Amino acid sequence: MEQENVSFSVAKDDFASALAWVARALPTKPTQPILRGVMILADDDGLELSGFDREVSTRVRVNANVDEPGRILVAGKLASDIVGALPGKEITMEYSGSTVLVRSSNSRFELPAMTIEDYPVLPDMPAVTGTIDPNLFTEAISQVAIAAGKDDTLPMLTGIRMEIEGENVVLAATDRFRLAVRSFQWNPAAADAKAELLIPARTLADTARTLDHSLNDPIEIAIGSGEDIGADGLLGIVTDARRTTTRLLDADFPKFRPLLPARHNAMASVEIAPLQDAIRRVSLVAERNSQIRMHFEESTLTLSAGGSDVGQAEEVLNCAFHGEPLTIAFNPAYLKDGLSAIHTERVVFGFT
Repeated sequence: MEQENVSFSVAKDDFASALAWVARALPTKPTQPILRGVMILADDDGLELSGFDREVSTRVRVNANVDEPGRILVAGKLASDIVGALPGKEITMEYSGSTVLVRSSNSRFELPAMTIEDYPVLPDMPAVTGTIDPNLFTEAISQVAIAAGKDDTLPMLTGIRMEIEGENVVLAATDRFRLAVRSFQWNPAAADAKAELLIPARTLADTARTLDHSLNDPIEIAIGSGEDIGADGLLGIVTDARRTTTRLLDADFPKFRPLLPARHNAMASVEIAPLQDAIRRVSLVAERNSQIRMHFEESTLTLSAGGSDVGQAEEVLNCAFHGEPLTIAFNPAYLKDGLSAIHTERVVFGFT
């Protein structure tokens, strides 16, 4: 089937931002070359850019002046690099035959078009389950995603577990060595909404990181409604002009609640900023994969690391401590990750 002619002009910055957002979700080593493509639909309402790797789909709308409507499929990352480097404020894109012509100011590029007929159909968005403030969404995802595993042979550890019960949401992630849990409230579409899902952490983290925080509208979370929540095996995230879907992970997340102690034998409160600086300095003499030692007593925390062969370091900080003096060792990278996810002046350690 021969592709129709397509022609439109669009503001460079808007188009570059949308194209970069779609292209960054495309696979670097796709199972099929066609999945490297970004679909550009030009219609009376402007442009819709979309990408799909059979796991994650992205769509975004952009205002444009469309002279000839139709569809264009181009290599996403290459097109994004070119558009981002163009000098002018407006871009004209034309398709005719098998070539896509891109022009801006005195620059001109010709790109080969990809075959549209081979491109997979994007999944439909599930029904909206609830909404959440974008800043809260970004914070919560960033706080738990750092603990998610990256080993694809253990899919149950590469996801973020989401538990929904009415207006209460709990997120959890673990890589077996650390566990992060965050709870918050949202606005469910139905008061009795209930679900337990496992969502790819990488997709959630990327979506949260690229949100447009200049928009004040709540984010829509779409996983279905009523008894159909989660039935599609998809999670959708909808903002003002952007839509993302990802397939849910078909794996059982470890039972984490028994790991959360009901009480602690000792507690310590420490200022985060000085602690982060001290960890950075002390870990300079910690060999690869070595731990740093933390000794807590009544009003001080002593950090130490190293040995006779690589040198030693020690630093003392003020802290509020209740309990019997104790010494514990931590992986400094895990400790720094955990502290970076806490957005308060002090951190509280609980020991069992």
